[in-house]
Amino acid sequence: MIYAISAIAGVIIGALVMVGVSRVRAGSYLSLARREAAQILSDAERDSAALIKEGKTTLKELEMNLRGKVENEGRELRKEISAIEKRIAAKEQSLDSRAQTLDKAAASLTSQERSLAAREKENEKERERLSGMLAEQMRQLENIAGLTADQARKEIFVRLENEVKRDCSLELKRVEDELRENAEKKARWIIGEALQRCAADHVAESTVSVVALPNDEMKGRIIGREGRNIRTLESATGISVIIDDTPEAVVLSGFDPVRREVARIALERLIEDGRIHPARIEDMVEKVTQEMTVCIRERGEQACLDAGVHGLHPEIVKLLGRLSFRTSYGQNVLRHSLEVCHLAGVMAAELGVNVQEAKRAGLIHDIGKALTHEVEGSHAVLGHDMAKRYGENEAVANAIGSHHAEMPITSLVSVLVQAADAMSAARPGARSEMLQHYIKRLEQLEELVNGFSGVERSFAIQAGREVRVVVHPDKVSDAEAAQMSRDLARKVETEMTYPGQIRVTVVRETRAVEIAK
Repeated sequence: MIYAISAIAGVIIGALVMVGVSRVRAGSYLSLARREAAQILSDAERDSAALIKEGKTTLKELEMNLRGKVENEGRELRKEISAIEKRIAAKEQSLDSRAQTLDKAAASLTSQERSLAAREKENEKERERLSGMLAEQMRQLENIAGLTADQARKEIFVRLENEVKRDCSLELKRVEDELRENAEKKARWIIGEALQRCAADHVAESTVSVVALPNDEMKGRIIGREGRNIRTLESATGISVIIDDTPEAVVLSGFDPVRREVARIALERLIEDGRIHPARIEDMVEKVTQEMTVCIRERGEQACLDAGVHGLHPEIVKLLGRLSFRTSYGQNVLRHSLEVCHLAGVMAAELGVNVQEAKRAGLIHDIGKALTHEVEGSHAVLGHDMAKRYGENEAVANAIGSHHAEMPITSLVSVLVQAADAMSAARPGARSEMLQHYIKRLEQLEELVNGFSGVERSFAIQAGREVRVVVHPDKVSDAEAAQMSRDLARKVETEMTYPGQIRVTVVRETRAVEIAK
């Protein structure tokens, strides 16, 4: 028990000692904190005083800098104001001098107006006096001439009108001669250049083909027993086979050149093979037909290659190949198309027109001819519709449709294709016509020209390419002869249809005859 009490007392004493020690330590810590706080306050007061001093110094420096800048700007501003004042003063002085000059000019104009008014009064008096004199002279002239003023005026107007017409006709003739000379030189050069660069050869074909035979005995084999071979050949090709007394020859007749070519090749191969019977004939015709399809496409592609035209629709290329077997007045249509293509391209290059469009339109301008036996309508209109259907642009399609004036022309490419087509068709030797056509055209041309007043007689020459008109010299003057040539040309254009062009030449001859006795 005693031990327990002593232990408790020891614990209590230890606790009291610990509390005392803690209080001593707390007091020491408090005094230390107070000293540190006082030191911090002292340092802060010292730093704030230094910052305030430094701020005042900086503020003074900024104030001095701003004052210097303001003084400099003020000096510059005063200089600018001074310069502006000087310029204003100079302008005021200039305006004063101009105002003085204007005042002097106004005074001078006032004096001139007064002088002009005085002169106007004098001129009015003089005009009245001259009017009286003119009226008096007119009365005297009317008495002398026996004509009134209106009659004399009409007579003068008639004479002046005749003189003006004559002068205008002479001047118009001179200008036309000059323009014609220059135009003909340029046209000759362009056409000559085009024709020189385009030398397409031409062949004359007809609606018949002749197949040579090795001997006359082959005719019997071609006819066959009871004519079965010839009937099979005609049925398979659609071509008439004519076997007559012509030695060692068989004639194939038909309007379709492709079928006629198929029949010719098939018959030549049958003759060469020697086996001629209906089955062999049908096989050979079918084989040649397939080869002809390939040949047509190859000829169309070759034509495009020769012309330098690419990107055509395959159907158009095929139609071009078919044109190689078609002729127009003896002129091969595909060769004619190539020539038109080259001519149009050369002229387009000379005139600065789109060369590719001109060549493209020239090459396919006659593709409608490959369909005229299958579809009704003009080949130009058919070609236009087909070109539009297969993706050609409007300029090319219009050139195709208007090259025979069946559609209105909308571009210069159409004009070039029309001119190239006329040149290719009208070139001597390019086409063949019947003699009756020539004679009929000549008679129509002379009859048309003879209907003009003042024409004595006319002569159509150069196969209708030119007509020379002789006029009565006492009825038609030189100026009227020039006008008559134009009128005749317009009448021929409107009332006749012809390839190429017709030159109209009016001849006026005056003869003075005297007999020496």
